[in-house]
Amino acid sequence: MHFTSEQRFDDGVLEREFTLGEIPGILWTPASRPEPGAAPAPTPLILIGHPPLGLRRMYPRLAGRARYYAAEFGFAAATVELPGSGDRPRRPELEEARAELRRVLAAGEPVTGGIVDALILPLVEQAVPELRAALDALLALPGIDGPVGYEGGVISVGVRLALVEPRIRAAGLFAGSFVPAVMFEEARRVTVPLHVLLQWDDEGNDRQAALDLFDAFGSTEKTLHANMGGHTGVPAFELEPGARFFARHLR
Repeated sequence: MHFTSEQRFDDGVLEREFTLGEIPGILWTPASRPEPGAAPAPTPLILIGHPPLGLRRMYPRLAGRARYYAAEFGFAAATVELPGSGDRPRRPELEEARAELRRVLAAGEPVTGGIVDALILPLVEQAVPELRAALDALLALPGIDGPVGYEGGVISVGVRLALVEPRIRAAGLFAGSFVPAVMFEEARRVTVPLHVLLQWDDEGNDRQAALDLFDAFGSTEKTLHANMGGHTGVPAFELEPGARFFARHLR
């Protein structure tokens, strides 16, 4: 891990851009406020996912959530660029799958399982090992102790990561991504506490499939917050209950 820039905001939060090999990322850490004579409190980490639109395009939303977690709850937060996204090299198979998805949606044709698999599974297969490597590097930094939560992003990436990564203690997922059939089987083996957001009128996704995936999760503690509105209309007030969910499980 190599840090390339840093800035400290008025709320004391430190933002540092980094590269992990060739993968760009951003880390936000809270200001240290130990009580007099007390040892510093452990600093949990939230790994924030995002759709494959590029870190620069997603930065305002990612930074807003990360700075809230750091300033109000004392969490560290980090995100890394997805494969084939932002400034990373294009992956032709993903580009072809996205083009085919755009074609069938424009034509009013059904989105087949084959299109969904081609769109999502290669991303999951590469992104999850990269996220685990990022956790290795982030948890080796001074002052970041864990445990770890995962939030947002492509929901299939979150499902796989929650299944295979024992350092993930809780996950806040955004329902709505196209989900391959195999991910429903993996979801049945996910047992960490879950906090899931669903936009009821999401124009590009299947509401029933999102509900079926929520039902499939094997977690004994899982909460679904459904709000009216389209894909990008998640209410701002959902930020606080999501943060309190992580506080219950990471503190």
